[in-house]
Amino acid sequence: MSKIIIGRHEEISILKEKLRSNKSEFIAITGRRRVGKTYLINAYFEKEMTFHFSGILNASMQQQLQGFQFQFSNYFKKESSEKFPSNWMEAFIQLSKQLERSRKKSKKVIFIDELPWLDTHKSNFLSALEWFWNTWAIDKNILLIVCGSATSWMINKIVNNKGGLHNRLTQRIHLLPFTLKETTDFLKYRQIKLSPYQITQLYMAMGGIPHYLNEIKQGESAMQAIDRICFQKDGLLGNEFDNLYRALFKNAEIHLKIVFTLAKKLKGLSRKELIEISKLSDGGAVSEVLEELTWCNFITVTNSFGKTKKDSIYRLTDEFSLFYLKFMHKKNNFNWLQLSNTTQWKSWSGYAFENICFKHLQQIKKSLGISGVFCEFYAFQARGNKNNTGTQIDLIIDRNDGIINLCEIKFYDKKFSFNKATTQVIQNKIEVFIRETKTRKTIFPTLITSFGTDKNEYTTGFIQQEISLENLLR
Repeated sequence: MSKIIIGRHEEISILKEKLRSNKSEFIAITGRRRVGKTYLINAYFEKEMTFHFSGILNASMQQQLQGFQFQFSNYFKKESSEKFPSNWMEAFIQLSKQLERSRKKSKKVIFIDELPWLDTHKSNFLSALEWFWNTWAIDKNILLIVCGSATSWMINKIVNNKGGLHNRLTQRIHLLPFTLKETTDFLKYRQIKLSPYQITQLYMAMGGIPHYLNEIKQGESAMQAIDRICFQKDGLLGNEFDNLYRALFKNAEIHLKIVFTLAKKLKGLSRKELIEISKLSDGGAVSEVLEELTWCNFITVTNSFGKTKKDSIYRLTDEFSLFYLKFMHKKNNFNWLQLSNTTQWKSWSGYAFENICFKHLQQIKKSLGISGVFCEFYAFQARGNKNNTGTQIDLIIDRNDGIINLCEIKFYDKKFSFNKATTQVIQNKIEVFIRETKTRKTIFPTLITSFGTDKNEYTTGFIQQEISLENLLR
């Protein structure tokens, strides 16, 4: 493996295990567009790859087979005299015969990329793949890896297959965007030196998508990079939003309707509220779409403390989608460098940072020194009435050691300064939380900020634990 792989430690451990196993393995790689699925497999198996071919977007079966034959000739060279296959069954028979002739004793790695694009109308591709695995490859010490960005197809046709591939997968890997730490490492590898604050600003707009981050240039500030990539003519992300959803989901209209609805309600909606506002019919179609959006990490389902699952809150948490719908959608002649200094950005960035914290819960646990303690994570909201005040709490960490971290999340370009009013607001939140939940656990007021706090009489003895950006980037 000569190519550099940033992060992906768990995935690499799985791939190493499957490569070394003494039986055939069938792995499905899923994940959103541009997240680095193909790069991971090509980089890790650079020297072990036996055969690799990829589907072609919007190509006919004949064109797909031409692509297969070209790769077949490229990989097997002297043995490539077989006739051109007229269908996928012939193609897989040709491949299996070639692999039978191979003298390679170690596991043979077969990588089929963009699998959904190969399944063209009346091509019978999936049936041929079922034959290849069930009849031949399953007993031949083969590592078969299939991959595709079209998530709905991968879920329905491979992961949840009800036919010949039912329960045939031996491993599923869902590739997530980079964390803040992995984003930092990726930029450092490209010799781009930015502060944690600048990296977080980039993350708020693009998330941890390697393909997007690869566009950032040396010598650019975060705001310069965002302006060029998102707002300038021919910027990489100018048309990415529609391409993203339509590449991932077949018939993406319902997906987009839900995303647009949640983008207007940043604190999230219950399933009932979401269906009412988006004017969708409640049923299996909506459930499937919500599952797919959750699976691809576009939305997050948050449980409310003390509430049942039916009261769960759906939130749009994909950074690029949120940024696009807030600042890029239907906006022309936009000057981001000017807007990024306005209260509109500063207010929105607070919510974006809250989302980032929800995606870095394990890093937060580690910073609190409770990596080994079982925890559950919640949001909390209590509606006020004429007798009692209500409140909303950004993040609740309910620990098995008798402690609850009540987290206040603040994103500022300098240290956060506490005063009497700020302290009183948090104290009121604690009182409402205890009143509503009747908890007997000890409450630790906890602050998550960009640069920590100015120590003064209001923080000393009140804020029990603090986490800064540097903690999240470790």
